[in-house]
Amino acid sequence: MRAQGLSSVPGEPVPDGASAVALPDLVRAWAAGWVVSRGASEPVEVPWGLTFDVGLEGHPTRHVLPDADEAAFRRALGAITGPATQVKLCLEPEAVAPWLAPGWSFGDPGHLMTAALRPAPTPAPAGYRLRVWSRGGITRVMVVAADGAFAARGQIAPVGTGAVVDQVETAQAHRRKGLGGLVMRTLQNAAAAQGATTGLLGATDEGRALYASLGWQVVAPLVTVIKDRPAV
Repeated sequence: MRAQGLSSVPGEPVPDGASAVALPDLVRAWAAGWVVSRGASEPVEVPWGLTFDVGLEGHPTRHVLPDADEAAFRRALGAITGPATQVKLCLEPEAVAPWLAPGWSFGDPGHLMTAALRPAPTPAPAGYRLRVWSRGGITRVMVVAADGAFAARGQIAPVGTGAVVDQVETAQAHRRKGLGGLVMRTLQNAAAAQGATTGLLGATDEGRALYASLGWQVVAPLVTVIKDRPAV
């Protein structure tokens, strides 16, 4: 039975923050928003969780395990044959390592994070301009320098009353100037204006510090394992 709270189904209620929501529901909601953000195929239920096509040579298909345990993990890896296919689950890497089958490798470590979405001021630092546009339900933000050069970006995909932040990055020459925070606050404001109350994202080790400084909290480690490409 699905736990009450945040859901990948539009229109279902979301608490103010995600503390009362079961982890499998958070994982499903994150996967649903990520699919919208990236234009991936509709998720399909499989015995171990969800699967959907991403459509990239280096990332053709993704499997997400909301209720991750050893049995589900081994079942997924045993059924997957496509090189570069990714499997995502929320367990400690140390727990997953003994289950890893030959022909599979760990991807970069990650963190599933959440935050309550509340309006916040978004003044751009001197010398930068903020551009915001929405299409297909996705809001995108770009920050440009005075000469028009790319400085930072990000996007957010509301799904129901949750919203998934995605593809946040700052150009190397423009880091440590508050642009990541500007992007995040702008995205959060846009999602809140559409009725979203809880944000979700998958953070890298590097990004985790930025998001934590803005009030986001880690709810679980986010492990990636990738099917190896055959040797040439």
